[in-house]
Amino acid sequence: MESDKSALPLVLLVGATGATGSSIAQGLLDSHNFRVVALVRPASASKPATHALRAAGADIRLGDITDSLDTLKAHLAGVDILISAVVAWSITDQKDLFRAAKEAGVRRVVPCDFGTPGQRGVRELHDQKLDIREFLQTLGVPHTFIDIGWWMQLALPLPTRSAVPAFVKDLMTYTLHTLHGFAADGPSAHKSLLTDRQHIGAFVARIVADPRTLNRAVIAWEDEMTELDAHELGERLSGEEAVLKAKRRFLSQDDLLKMVAEAKAETAKAPNDHMAHAKQSFSEYMNSIHILGENTLANAKRLGYLDARELYPDLPTHTLADFAKVYYTLDEPGREYLGI
Repeated sequence: MESDKSALPLVLLVGATGATGSSIAQGLLDSHNFRVVALVRPASASKPATHALRAAGADIRLGDITDSLDTLKAHLAGVDILISAVVAWSITDQKDLFRAAKEAGVRRVVPCDFGTPGQRGVRELHDQKLDIREFLQTLGVPHTFIDIGWWMQLALPLPTRSAVPAFVKDLMTYTLHTLHGFAADGPSAHKSLLTDRQHIGAFVARIVADPRTLNRAVIAWEDEMTELDAHELGERLSGEEAVLKAKRRFLSQDDLLKMVAEAKAETAKAPNDHMAHAKQSFSEYMNSIHILGENTLANAKRLGYLDARELYPDLPTHTLADFAKVYYTLDEPGREYLGI
């Protein structure tokens, strides 16, 4: 049995203890089609999340993407597939890791995307991800780019019992986006691709095992719904329909662009202010998704993405309604906002 396992492709996952990375790790392990190694910083070696990875069947290699090129090559010894799920502020730090992957003979590299599709010039974070894609293509490394739309966990209004701070609830879960910021405008009619964060890994496990996805971009998704439809669904299933409907607020494209400018000014003064970076990214993403309508299946296909639902019609998925019925029974539906 051990010899059979040793013949499986070896995947090195960077960022395996994060929100996206933990889903990817679980999906790879649940597939039983890979040996999984997580690259974990030495300071995190004894953390509960690292112990949980070991208990689930992953091996651990201690290191960081900021290590020297030779050290990174050592981390990648024997690796067939490299998957990166680093934090947003480390996107531009992946280049040496990918240089090392080329020298180590890694057969497929998946950089940290796992977001929404779109053009350049709208979102700074997305532009950084596109820069990394171009870097990999120029480097000549076999690759796969994977986007997953917007998390279902972030698409529904939070119930009033949630411990998420009120300003976060107001900005991120009770807000609808319109061109001019008034209810009378009618909320955005653009649909948005949605995926349960916990299901990202199941998609990734199928995608990286598929020769059809080599050197291609793939969009994984489970549902596609307008912002208003998602809010109305959540309000209805929350048990607080009238209360949550009364909390709706409206932001215009001008409001979003003003928030972006404010956040850029804050980061210019304090480059390591992660909250300011998050404010900028969130505002830019809302403009992309709800005002410009970039997070749709039609747009992804126009940009050349393969559709994971067409590639893997047997892969179980659920709708936002299925997800919401469970979401509103949780003790803390807002755990993704609280980082728990």
